[in-house]
Amino acid sequence: MQWRNTTIRWGAISQLFHWIIVILVIVQVTLGLIAHDLHGFAKFALLLKHKSVGITIFGLAILRLLWRWMNPAPPLPNTLKPWESVAARVTHAGLYVLLFAMPLTGWANSSASNFPVRWFGLITLPALLAPDKPLANLFEDVHHWLAWCLLAVATLHIAAAMKHHFVLKDDVLKRMLPFTSVEK
Repeated sequence: MQWRNTTIRWGAISQLFHWIIVILVIVQVTLGLIAHDLHGFAKFALLLKHKSVGITIFGLAILRLLWRWMNPAPPLPNTLKPWESVAARVTHAGLYVLLFAMPLTGWANSSASNFPVRWFGLITLPALLAPDKPLANLFEDVHHWLAWCLLAVATLHIAAAMKHHFVLKDDVLKRMLPFTSVEK
């Protein structure tokens, strides 16, 4: 398996970043939904995990973007209509923006709420903002709405991958899956 991206498929490092981030985003959504209905220490403990996973996603997104700059993406199929190519690029850009915006708004919310962000109890991150309850409420709302945006954009991304695989029967999905072969 190639470590770096090629003109026909994503390399192992890109695939690893992709699938680890996918799994962690699913964990995040699950933790956030469970924490929403809890109270007291149980909620606090779960939110500590949520914050740690969020900071992990943020760090991985930075590394993934750096790796992508050093390893250009395989080109989109030339069978796509112009609007489909634009939609693919906008969707990917939206996913990157959201992978950065979600942890940053969560971190800003915690800072404005005067709750430090600790990464798995090992490192305390600096506060992004001074304590400010109205600002904390604003960032909490933004974080919540960005989560819905991430769900929408990720759903579009998944739907496009399924269309490529089952309708168009091309290799777009296969080239991001490990242990699959892609025709040249």
